[in-house]
Amino acid sequence: MGSRWTLQATTMDGNFGAVQIQPDQMQTVNPILIVIMVPIVDAVVYPLIQKCRINFTPLRKMTVGMLLAALAFGAAALVQVQIDKTLPVFPNEGESQIKIVNLGNDNATVYFHANENTVNLSPSTWTDYMHFETAKLNNNNISITYGNGTLNQAYIYAGKERHTLEITNRARIQAELLVDGLVEKPDQGVNKIRFINNLDSPINITMGSTEFPDVLYFSATNYSSFPRGQQDITVKTNLYECKSPSLSFGYGSAYTIIVDGCDSNGLQLKYIEDIHANAVSMAWQIPQYFLITCGEVVFSVTGLSFSYSQAPANMKSVLQAGWLLTVAVGNIIVLIIAGASKLSEQWVEYVLFAGLLVAVTIIFAIMAYFYTYVDPAEVEAQLVEEENKKSEKERQFYENGSLSQTKM
Repeated sequence: MGSRWTLQATTMDGNFGAVQIQPDQMQTVNPILIVIMVPIVDAVVYPLIQKCRINFTPLRKMTVGMLLAALAFGAAALVQVQIDKTLPVFPNEGESQIKIVNLGNDNATVYFHANENTVNLSPSTWTDYMHFETAKLNNNNISITYGNGTLNQAYIYAGKERHTLEITNRARIQAELLVDGLVEKPDQGVNKIRFINNLDSPINITMGSTEFPDVLYFSATNYSSFPRGQQDITVKTNLYECKSPSLSFGYGSAYTIIVDGCDSNGLQLKYIEDIHANAVSMAWQIPQYFLITCGEVVFSVTGLSFSYSQAPANMKSVLQAGWLLTVAVGNIIVLIIAGASKLSEQWVEYVLFAGLLVAVTIIFAIMAYFYTYVDPAEVEAQLVEEENKKSEKERQFYENGSLSQTKM
């Protein structure tokens, strides 16, 4: 829960209206709910169960707690399925992706000899990412046609990588291949932003507190990280300084911003969404946190009380240490399973953990059915009686020893 659910939150939208939640801050839901649920369960839930004349023994409470934990991971799996529907498709091993951006002032035709694919683009338009086999791309040219002019170009493509092919005909037919370097969603909910200069002269770009100096014509900056929220963009040329209205960015997006103009008419920008912002709200994690919290309240509190009450006085500390040891063993099991499993989908791992919890719950329920409860008062009385008998024997032994010495 501590690691996987936080990673899940990095692909979700933390916008709660006036409050913005970061992925790792969602973990605070668990202790807050524990503080709320403990008195509610003790004062409301358990008395209601007693009024229904249900013999809700401590071991039965623990069984229910384990089932609630399994349901929590089932809920996490359902949320992950919805998240996966919104995630972009990245290239696999041996594949490459290409997005074409037409920065020219005329219609363009791009022909891929690798798979005989033709793409037509109007001025200032772009394609989505297209999938290719890297080996075929590296062995074939690309033909770029504007009007009657054609440019044949060959590039070396990186496998399992995204590329952007920018083309233009403003001065002459030109093409440049950019390696994007984005093969996963930006983590921690940040946004990745880069700029392309489509002006005839070098420009200086400032976004927030980040500066991109001397960006040349037909060149692109590297992606830089920006937090969500409002960002201002300022572009300086030799003659003008232009500012854009504040732009709002969500969680986990990536944009290519084309600077198309900076003159007396103001700043003209075009936005290419390379990776969609997170669309599923973090609020959908609350049900799974609620279920796991209920499971913890019913299982952990009851289990600690049960183990303490069933142990003799000289074993109570050992039982508490053993309880904490099981937590460490559980973490090791999770580490082994997460490291050894070759599951490609995160939701499958959640289902795996839910299934393991159900299997362990069944075993625990069978063991609990045959368990005989011990009355702590009787155990203590028995221990006191045994201790008194031992003391009496020792006293008699010493008295007999003293009597023998007197006779001698």
